[in-house]
Amino acid sequence: MTALTASPTSSSRSDSLGCSATRLKQSQELQGSYFSFYRKRVEGGEVSQVHTPASDRGFLVGISMAPQHRRNIFRGRQGAQFEFGRGAVYIRDFSEDYRADLQTPFDFLLVELPLSWFATVNEDLRAGKASGLATVTGHDDPVLAHLAAALAPALAQPDADQRLFVDQLGLAMGTHLLRRYGGVSPPGQRHMRLSRLHEERAKQMLLQKSRDALSIADIARECNMSASYFLRAFKASTGHTPHQWLLIQRVDMARHYLRLTQLSLADIAVACGFYDQSHFTRVFSQIVGSSPGAWRRRLG
Repeated sequence: MTALTASPTSSSRSDSLGCSATRLKQSQELQGSYFSFYRKRVEGGEVSQVHTPASDRGFLVGISMAPQHRRNIFRGRQGAQFEFGRGAVYIRDFSEDYRADLQTPFDFLLVELPLSWFATVNEDLRAGKASGLATVTGHDDPVLAHLAAALAPALAQPDADQRLFVDQLGLAMGTHLLRRYGGVSPPGQRHMRLSRLHEERAKQMLLQKSRDALSIADIARECNMSASYFLRAFKASTGHTPHQWLLIQRVDMARHYLRLTQLSLADIAVACGFYDQSHFTRVFSQIVGSSPGAWRRRLG
């Protein structure tokens, strides 16, 4: 790593993560029940700076969505150069002052993990306690890359119906981060099932879900358990995540309407709780293997 000299911090307006707001080509933000998610992208070859003063915000995980990025990261006035490929990650501790020169265009999906989440998750750990994450820079992480790619569309078009999905992906990211960078292992799913009462209550809440956002935390609280425990127990009991289970129920309802009524696809989408006809068609095709129109035509 080459010794470098810090460049002056840009005087242009910066966002909450220290990025120059005037240079961002893409800036998206989504608040989940546990974590905050961001998508930050800059085009062009001009050097830009990031500066985030030390705070008690927790940790920031960055996942590169682009194939090549280079930045110089400084401690004091001395720094080192790091390369990022697609799927490479960094983990920053917000308690440390962070300063970097961004030498190339970049595209990162970012996850902010507050300190309060580490305190909550310790209740579920079978051994050890999670106090934070190891700080790494430029590490390849295929698991986080896969989860980030799945999350990106929700950042681009956020809506209340994505809340369960976003929470599930966030918890999956958190579990992976604890295991790989936190030195602790969350409990597995073996012998972890919901009671019949809790399973029925969880399913009832999911089926009653309206356009008002329902989170994993809401259902877990009703079942008197932590969100991460509930998520694992629900999947062990039903074979699906809550979001997957809900979509399957909606598709089953849609098949009923397709078989027995002459309602349009747009009306069926609304009646079954899909965001719109496009969302209905996409989910139906994924689960059934054909579009709803084709499925209805085959019925004759």
